[in-house]
Amino acid sequence: MNTDYLVIGSGIAGLTFSVKMAEKFPDRKVVVVTKANEDESNTKYAQGGVAIVSNKQEDSFKKHIKDTLIAGDGLCDEDVVKMVVKEGPDRFEELLLWGANFDVNDIGEFDLGKEGGHSEYRIIHHKDITGYEIERALLTKAHQLENISILPHHFAIDLITNHQIKDNVSNKLTCYGAYVLDQLSGDIFTIKANSTLLASGGIGCVYGHTTNPVIATGDGIAMAYRAKARIKDMEFVQFHPTALYEAKGESSFLISEAVRGFGAYLRNKKGYRFMPDYDERAELASRDIVSQSIDSELKKSGEPHVYLDCTHLDMDAFIKHFPNIFNECLEHHIDIKTDWIPVVPASHYLCGGIEVNKQGETTVNNLHACGECSRTGLHGANRLASNSLLEALVYAHNIFKNLSKNKNETLDVDIPEWNDEGTSIPEEHILIQHNLKQLQALMRDYVGIVRSNKRLKRAIKHLDLIYEEVEDLYRESKITTSLCELRNMINVAHLIIRQSLDRKENKGGYFNIDNIKKGSL
Repeated sequence: MNTDYLVIGSGIAGLTFSVKMAEKFPDRKVVVVTKANEDESNTKYAQGGVAIVSNKQEDSFKKHIKDTLIAGDGLCDEDVVKMVVKEGPDRFEELLLWGANFDVNDIGEFDLGKEGGHSEYRIIHHKDITGYEIERALLTKAHQLENISILPHHFAIDLITNHQIKDNVSNKLTCYGAYVLDQLSGDIFTIKANSTLLASGGIGCVYGHTTNPVIATGDGIAMAYRAKARIKDMEFVQFHPTALYEAKGESSFLISEAVRGFGAYLRNKKGYRFMPDYDERAELASRDIVSQSIDSELKKSGEPHVYLDCTHLDMDAFIKHFPNIFNECLEHHIDIKTDWIPVVPASHYLCGGIEVNKQGETTVNNLHACGECSRTGLHGANRLASNSLLEALVYAHNIFKNLSKNKNETLDVDIPEWNDEGTSIPEEHILIQHNLKQLQALMRDYVGIVRSNKRLKRAIKHLDLIYEEVEDLYRESKITTSLCELRNMINVAHLIIRQSLDRKENKGGYFNIDNIKKGSL
């Protein structure tokens, strides 16, 4: 299959780019590959909203920039922060034109929310399912454009670069498309593309306990890493402080940051409100502070979770604002009117990823990255709440602008077909599941919210054993999605651990007890 643009991922980043490119160039073809249903992405589960300066009387670009820089703990690229914040309102207007709906108050203005780390009310939202509404609008728009082909249940296995090309004479590392698995038929085919965009989302499932959907296995980052693209800041894994605690673990339901912005309190088992002991902003401190504080409370008590108390809030207003959260809690036999919500930190967002410039270009020619899989410099060491949807909108636009200026030359290369001779259908599915559970436990126990050099070095030893077993399985077996996902998660885990060891200073979401200078406590 040949296309002008190959987009891997169908969240806000991939679809925004696809819609813009397809609208401007009706004669150019866009192919979107997504491994689950077309609407399944991290975007769909984004509850909070989009951080945009819309109330110029109370808010300003300067305040939003300052809040972002403070959250990023000195590691943001200030030029990138200014660009994203200032472009935000224009990009948001496009969402409105495409039919996305957002909540308004009694006088018809946007009903703005406030989340941890924000100095003003600036979160534009659609109830507590903002991402779902944006995804709906983008898919509706994409289906109206005949030159966009969306391929659900198709899994991108690997990028095609110089490495796969016979008689390649180019000295510059270049991406020519990807090998893709049709998960329904089992066929593997080549998609040759003039430009490829990785918009593949996050890595939450590497930790098991996560607010991300089960598709968040770091596929784009792992593919880019194997293709020799530069990967940066992988140590900065943001843990959401308040995921609904479930004893069995796995993907957890997110209790939005906005609930604490609405006035909820964090309490330990004894009912003590502990956050004021850790930070003067209490429950509205940034996510890294709140997560580390909860982690400290859990280690002191040995309990598996703390509680979020909403019982003192205006319940009619709460239910109107957070209907999805209220109903989800009821399904778990938690009545927010009278019961505290058991919560625990869970892996939520990766601040690092595939390094890109302001145009979304990676270090590999013809390969762009956008959204959570990319490292733009906006988030620094810790993402400010609700800046992620904003970043995706701005960078999708920048990539669109950049590629619109290009001649869109067809790449004249002969790409070999996928070769799986000598492999067999794996009967060892139990091995994949066993190694997956081992990997997730390893990352939670050794590479979690609070790390140490000793634990990180032990993690490398354990990970090497898992890696060798899975690579043997990969060489001997016909391709399956679960095997590829596990292989990708191992690559991501390796990057997180190695880059954690390289960091010698605690910043934002990264905390290593060995980096605390003696006497600084």
